[in-house]
This record gives sequence, structure tokens and C-alpha cells, in this order.
Amino acid sequence: KQRIATTAEMIAAASGAKAAVSFGPTAYSVTVNPPDLTAAMLPSLLRASGGKAVSIPKISASEDFSEYQKAAPGLFYILGAPPQGKAHTEAPTNHSPAFDFDEDAMPLGALTLSLLALDYLAGR
Repeated sequence: KQRIATTAEMIAAASGAKAAVSFGPTAYSVTVNPPDLTAAMLPSLLRASGGKAVSIPKISASEDFSEYQKAAPGLFYILGAPPQGKAHTEAPTNHSPAFDFDEDAMPLGALTLSLLALDYLAGR
């Protein structure tokens, strides 16, 4: 925290300004998919995506989804839908003001959510 505060203060000072840095008392817990739930739901994702679903390495992200996982079983997944003609590595992230996505992926998103819910409720 000190490094962040010092960096912000120095950047502000370089422009003749001042910076005040504060941190809230809480932070979200780490979002981690339960391994058993992930294994149980992977077939649903594979079926919905025509076999194109992949597991990705853990990523560092700030998500409030972890708070939902405290109350109910939860599975966080990413629907890759960069704008047509852009690789996912070139597309702005979902929290960017420049965010855009391929709306043609919306039916796949609805299908994955539906299959996940139905298969989970059916105990698959």
C-alpha cells in the first residue's frame, strides 16, 4: 500500500498537484471455482460450445463473484466474445470504457447459462 501511495503522490507532485491515497477497509475474497463443481459442469460447457471450452490458468482479478460463492455454489467462467476481427488479446477488457464484444456470441452465452443451470439441478 505504501508503494501505491508513494507512486501516486510522486506522479501528482511532478505536475504540481497533491494526491491523497486511501484504502477501504474491505476487499473481495479470491474467486476460486470449486474443483468438484468445475469438473461436474465442464461437460455442460463443452456441450454448449461444441467442444471448444477450455480451462484457463488462474488469473488475478478483482471480482465480487466470490461473495456470491459464499452463499451458493458458483462457477465463474469467461465467454470469449471479442469483436469480430480482433483477437481476445487485443480487445479491451470488460471493465474498460472501450469494451466491446461480438453480440453474435449472446446466444452461446444464454445456452451455456441454461445448460449449466439445468445440468446442475439435474445433478449431472
